[in-house]
Amino acid sequence: MFVKNMKLPILLDVYGALLTERQYELLDLYYNEDLSLSEIAENTSLSRQGIRDAVKKAENELLTFEDKLGFAEKKEKTEKLLKEAARLAGKLPADDSAELLRLIKEISETD
Repeated sequence: MFVKNMKLPILLDVYGALLTERQYELLDLYYNEDLSLSEIAENTSLSRQGIRDAVKKAENELLTFEDKLGFAEKKEKTEKLLKEAARLAGKLPADDSAELLRLIKEISETD
């Protein structure tokens, strides 16, 4: 059985623009729309096996991008640190807290 790696939707968000349009479309249908390989095959001109092969190839490309670049892991770490900083900001005096929360919000909007 073909088991979905639930890290791949995150990688698709980060690196999707590096895939071909067709690869992106197939992974989007498979992961984001939660369609089965058979359902995707019914809606395209490919066989179920062709869909499976294309999905596996695109998944491998996403994993390679992450192995080489590490952007998704860095993004995840940054989000955790920003959440922790926001939590700690709530413990500061109101004036300092407001300014820190403004900076945290600005940083989080830059990705």
